[in-house]
Amino acid sequence: MAIVFLSLGSNQGDRLGSLVSATKLIDYQVGKLLDFSEIVETEPWGFNAETNFYNQVLVVETELSAQQVLKSVLEIEKTLGRVRQGSVYSSRSIDIDILFYDDAVIEENELKVPHPLLHKRRFVLQPLFSIAPFMVHPILKETIGRLLAQTDDKSPLNIAVDKDKFSSLLNTKM
Repeated sequence: MAIVFLSLGSNQGDRLGSLVSATKLIDYQVGKLLDFSEIVETEPWGFNAETNFYNQVLVVETELSAQQVLKSVLEIEKTLGRVRQGSVYSSRSIDIDILFYDDAVIEENELKVPHPLLHKRRFVLQPLFSIAPFMVHPILKETIGRLLAQTDDKSPLNIAVDKDKFSSLLNTKM
């Protein structure tokens, strides 16, 4: 079994509904949902868009390899209406990134773990900090709390949905 941290984001359509649906599908297809952060609302990172993002981090226990997790989350994105437009940042119904897979360091063409930009993105670090503040980045050898304190990204973010409300939404039928 492995512990995988996933980052979810959405800024198109029903943002909250997309995160709930993605979380349920991840719990069903990837592995057991162990924990999740609150949902934060943030401005788009790396491009301009009219709608802000809802972002969240999940912790999942899985029997899948990191490559199988990637395949599964890409399929979930497709199921939920994600259309990839090359390598440019754009608005999307759902985005799922693998942040960590245990303490593995993976450098492949299609998969880089830990996520190479996570330490530069407050919208990832803040939710991650809320559930794993003392986790150590296996390459940078710093805790999530320290990475959050050191990041140059000072983008504003607000808690849009707390953990209790999200938990109650997960317990409702799709």
